Amino acid sequence: MRIRLIRSVTLILTFVLALPSTAEHSILRRKMSNQTSTFDFLLLGFSGVRELQLLHFLLFLVLYLVALMGNLLIITVIALDHHLHTPMYFFLLNLSFIDLCYISVPIPKSMVNSLTNSRSISYSGCVTQVFLFPLFAVAELSFLTVMAYDRYVAICQPLHYEAIMNRRACVRMAASAWLCSILNSALHTGTTFALTFCGGNMVDQFFCEIPQLLKLTCSDTYRRESGAIVFSACLSLSCFVFIIVSYVQIFTTVLRIPSEQGRHKAFSTCLPHLFVVSLFLWTLTVAYLKPTSTSGLDLMVGVLYSVVPPMMNPIIYSMRNREVKGSLSKLIGWRLFSKNKMSICLHL
Repeated sequence: MRIRLIRSVTLILTFVLALPSTAEHSILRRKMSNQTSTFDFLLLGFSGVRELQLLHFLLFLVLYLVALMGNLLIITVIALDHHLHTPMYFFLLNLSFIDLCYISVPIPKSMVNSLTNSRSISYSGCVTQVFLFPLFAVAELSFLTVMAYDRYVAICQPLHYEAIMNRRACVRMAASAWLCSILNSALHTGTTFALTFCGGNMVDQFFCEIPQLLKLTCSDTYRRESGAIVFSACLSLSCFVFIIVSYVQIFTTVLRIPSEQGRHKAFSTCLPHLFVVSLFLWTLTVAYLKPTSTSGLDLMVGVLYSVVPPMMNPIIYSMRNREVKGSLSKLIGWRLFSKNKMSICLHL
C-alpha cells in the first residue's frame, strides 16, 4: 500500500515538474502572440508572367509620375502666387498634398513587388498601409466637404465671406478635418490588428486593405469593428449629406443671378470642385458597394479608387480653373524668361 502511494506521489511530482513554469508560460504566450507580428503578408499580384509584371511596373510608374508632378505643380503654384493665398486655394493646397500621400501609400510597394518579382509585404508595412490609406481617404472627403462649405459661403453669402472664412476659421476647419481622419484611421487600425490572423497570409488585393484582412481573421470581427464602422459611416454620411445640401443651395442661388456673366463666373469656380467630388464619391461607391466576387474585380476596383482620383484632380483643377491656369502660365513663362536671360548673360 505504501509502495503504491509512493509511486503515485512520484508520478504526480514528475508531471508537475514537467509542466512549464509561469515564466515559461509567459514566454510561450509571447511566442504565440508574436507569430502574427513576424510573418509577412502576400499581396495579390497582377500577373505571374514576367513581361506583364514589367508592363504593370511601367504603367504604374507613368500614372504615379503624372499624379506626383500634377499635385506638386498645384502645391508650388499656390505657394508661390500670393494672389492664390485665399481660403479656397488653402484647402486646395491641402487636397493636393493629401492626393500626393494618398497615391504614395499603395503604388510604390506594388511597383517594387512587380520589379523584383515578389508579392510579400512585412507585418509593419501592412500596418502602415492600413493606417495611412484610410487616413488620407477620409482626409480627402473631409476637405472636399470643407471646400463645398467655402463655395457655399462665397456664392450664397458673399458679403460675409471674409468675416466667416477668416484665417482662424480656415485653420480650425483644416485641423478638424485632419483630426477626424487620424481618429478614424487609428480606430480601424487598432481594431483590425487586435484580431487574430489564422486564415493564412494571402491578401486578395495589391495593397493591405481592411476588408481583405478581415477575411483572414478567426475572431469575432463584428463586435471588434462595430464601433469603428459606426464612426466611419456617420462621418462619411454626414460629409456626403453636407456636400449635397451645399450644392443644392449653391445652384439655387446661381440660377437666381440675373446676369449671364455672373452665373458663368459662379459655375466656373464650382465645376472643378464638383467634378472632383463626383469622381471621388463615385470611385468609393463602386469600391464599397461592389459584389464580393473575383479577385480580378477587386484589383480593378482597387486601382480605380486608389489611382484615378489623385491623378485626375490636378488635371481637373488646372483645366477648369482660370486662376490656376493663369498662375501656371505665369510660372512657366517666368521660368523660361529666366533661363533665356541667363543664357544671354553667359554668351555676353
